Amino acid sequence: MAIAATTTMRGPMVLKDWAQLLLLGAIWGGSFFFARIAVAELPPLVLVLFRVTIAAAALQLYLAVRGPSFRLALPHAGLFFLLALANNVIPFSLIFAGQTELGAGVASVLNSTTPFWTLILANALTSDEKLSWNKLAGIALGIAGTAVMIGPGLVAGLGGPVWAKFALIGASVSYAVALMIARRFKGVPSPVIATGQLTCSTIIMVPVVLLSHGPANLFSASPPVWAAVLGLALLSTAFAYILYFNLVASAGATNASLVTLIVPASAILLGFLFLGERLELFELGGMALIALGLVTIDGRLFGRR
Repeated sequence: MAIAATTTMRGPMVLKDWAQLLLLGAIWGGSFFFARIAVAELPPLVLVLFRVTIAAAALQLYLAVRGPSFRLALPHAGLFFLLALANNVIPFSLIFAGQTELGAGVASVLNSTTPFWTLILANALTSDEKLSWNKLAGIALGIAGTAVMIGPGLVAGLGGPVWAKFALIGASVSYAVALMIARRFKGVPSPVIATGQLTCSTIIMVPVVLLSHGPANLFSASPPVWAAVLGLALLSTAFAYILYFNLVASAGATNASLVTLIVPASAILLGFLFLGERLELFELGGMALIALGLVTIDGRLFGRR
């Protein structure tokens, strides 16, 4: 999940911060678990509509009760629609399409490559986020891990179709573009940014779904699928954003970014326990390289050593 946030770095995290970090990782890992259940009956675009609409309504209610005012988003309406496309509409559509073929674990690992594409784009498009040696090494490890996860399947048809894996990579690149757009929101509180992008995503998805699927049978899914939709929208989107903002305020955005390492572990565990998923050996190897790349980019572990 790409999220706009400040780039401040705080001191060591306390126990409460670690608890929030682990909970957030579990919740965001659960988004791949919920999506895997929901796409069994709901087309990807319909699932995107329900996710953003329910989450937007929940966050609008949150702002109405807790503040700040949603009026702060109105002067930036055009930019919010761009952010909605890059951070919700496109990546959610690609992820759900990919998850019609891929398990929650594989999807989450491929989605965890977002930091690599973000660093590449930031280096090319900004003047204040240039690559260092540890970032270059981390990107190399991340790309190698992605190649390991996709390559054997390309040759032998293992671990799901290659197009589905590239859909997840495309979602990660879209999240990276969204982070570049989010840098332009100056002085807009993060809860307003989250609510604004989800509200604009809803406005975009309503005509898209009506034109592509029509109004008939949109609500014909079974109760377990609706439970997964609510979990995806309320828990893994609306509540997760609020939890993330609290974590950034308490521990700093850099510490909060460590959640990227936890999400795949959570998704893999949920897929293993409840969906009977298994990872191929080469996928485990690719996951290890991606995790090592993320730790290398973070820099703190090797810095201490």
